[in-house]
Amino acid sequence: MTSLSAILITRNEESNLDDCLSSLDGLANQIVIVDSHSSDNTLKIAEKYSATIDSPPDWPGFGIQKNRALNLATQEWVLSIDADERLTPALRDEIKAILANPPSGKACFAIPRRSWYLGKFMNHSGWSPDYVIRLFRRGSAEFSNDLVHEKLISKGDVGRLHNPLLHFSFMNQEQVREKVQRYSTAAAKQAFAQGRTSSPFKAILHGVWSFIRTYFLRIGFLDGRQGFLLATSNAQGTYLRYMKLWRLNQGLSIDE
Repeated sequence: MTSLSAILITRNEESNLDDCLSSLDGLANQIVIVDSHSSDNTLKIAEKYSATIDSPPDWPGFGIQKNRALNLATQEWVLSIDADERLTPALRDEIKAILANPPSGKACFAIPRRSWYLGKFMNHSGWSPDYVIRLFRRGSAEFSNDLVHEKLISKGDVGRLHNPLLHFSFMNQEQVREKVQRYSTAAAKQAFAQGRTSSPFKAILHGVWSFIRTYFLRIGFLDGRQGFLLATSNAQGTYLRYMKLWRLNQGLSIDE
């Protein structure tokens, strides 16, 4: 069978990492973890799985950090996975089949992802179907250098797998609030570095549009209570991103 490196970036993921890495059992020949200043048991868990670990002193953003992990991969194929994601047995078997007999003309594969939000897997709201490129032959793809919302950029045609990757992204409201603040700050800094501008009016307008798009256009109302909460969270995050960008335009601080 063709060999596989699984790559992750982490920061204080002790509540997730063991379940994530155990789902790779029998699949990954190498596990690579690039950690960012974890103060919990993340690295101890990584060591239990004989992972290749790097702990750079800086935080350059998600894209560059994931490329650092990719640069440490040594096997022919690479699987990029986040600590709050899990492979199902069916997905693991499907990946094994790809590695055993790689289809001609395809060096990258997108995996359908099912994401958990406050008590249920979402079926609408723009979260399903959610195909993410995660499996690729080393050298056939790399991550964008974005500070946040990085993408894996393929150099060729992308195939699709059938079995889903499970994403336990938001387990409680505290996680939602924390990620909204953290991601809106990073997105504002990225937009500012790109020379973009904002205003309070833009922040309100984009926030309202984000709610409408999630709840109505992407039929989030079919996800029930969670659909409404996700639409509200998306609206808040969008509003904060544009307000923080406006503050940066005014020379003001946005760090929490």
